[in-house]
Amino acid sequence: MQVKGNNRKVYIYSLLIVVLLFSLVSGKVQAAPSVSSQRAILMDQETGRVLYEKDADEKSRIASITKIMTAILAVESGKLDRDVTVPDDAVGTEGSSLYLKAGEKIKLEDLVYGLMLRSGNDAAVTIADYVGGSLDGFVYMMNEKAREIGMENTHFSNPHGLDDHEDHYSTARDMAILTRYAMKNERYAEIAGTKLHTAPNPEEKWDRKWKNKNRLLTELYKYSTGGKTGFTKRAKRTLVSTASKDGENLIAVTLNGPDDWNDHISMFEYGFKQYDYKIVIAKGKIENIDDPIYQGHVRVDRDAVLTLQKNEVDGVRVEYRMMKPEKKWADGKGAPDVVGNALVYLDDEQVDSLPVYFESGSKPEKKSWWKLWAGSIQSVLGVNGNG
Repeated sequence: MQVKGNNRKVYIYSLLIVVLLFSLVSGKVQAAPSVSSQRAILMDQETGRVLYEKDADEKSRIASITKIMTAILAVESGKLDRDVTVPDDAVGTEGSSLYLKAGEKIKLEDLVYGLMLRSGNDAAVTIADYVGGSLDGFVYMMNEKAREIGMENTHFSNPHGLDDHEDHYSTARDMAILTRYAMKNERYAEIAGTKLHTAPNPEEKWDRKWKNKNRLLTELYKYSTGGKTGFTKRAKRTLVSTASKDGENLIAVTLNGPDDWNDHISMFEYGFKQYDYKIVIAKGKIENIDDPIYQGHVRVDRDAVLTLQKNEVDGVRVEYRMMKPEKKWADGKGAPDVVGNALVYLDDEQVDSLPVYFESGSKPEKKSWWKLWAGSIQSVLGVNGNG
């Protein structure tokens, strides 16, 4: 086709516009993670904000990522240093196994390592029997903990995730909530992030050595900090993993993921590239309240931190809802401990709330570790005060 004169200019301009639009659209598509899994979620570990999700509330079989709940209950029992006798019903449990022998004694701590690194189903039964007094007792504990921490679409029927019950299920979101809770426990986080564990084997001449099945941790992703693998014929591949880069901590969950290793890497890279922590309110004295009685005498006891994209910063604002102060408070007389609330909004949606405390004396501010690296946007926020 021949294009001449002005028509040629129009053609070229039109082509350039099409190319530009295509590149913009392509850029947007490439910015989102590519996920093969049927259900997935990416959550910020510190703030709980969901950075990406795909059918995250669909109830599904979860296979061995069930063991995250089993592990945290064992850790929280406070009995990790105790010797546990392996019960008869643990031996020969279907699927992944530590090949425990009935009647042998093994520390609860080693059982948890075997549970998390090698996904031992016999370890799960042994832990449940010891910590819960029975399998039924432990399952009750699992469901009580799920309810306590806000897993709204989860029901546990066993400690290992095998397909032996129809009412054993969870969601990608709930498993992220569980992992966020568990990772706050330093002992759990240490176990989940261990690449190789050696456990005594008193009945043999050699020690047991368990290498973690989580290939993200052991070989594929340098920012990986732990997690749990899972597979059954009905659940297919399930995976929970955690990663940390430059102080930012993320949780990824995939259910029925044929390419789950790459799914998790893709989600993590998206999260690390697109989002950063921003301090919205810094722990310590609040300086930008004009009332003379409150000035220099009110504080918050923690940082308010959000996980934000760059283009979201302008949508953040803080509103202080304060009690009407009395003059005698200035002399340290009669002021209540809590005199208001600091409300944090993102695009007019409330995302955090902090109590505001009154103090008559002047205490030195203790610098928050967040200030060492997390960008603060407190000085440029829109702030409203009601009092």
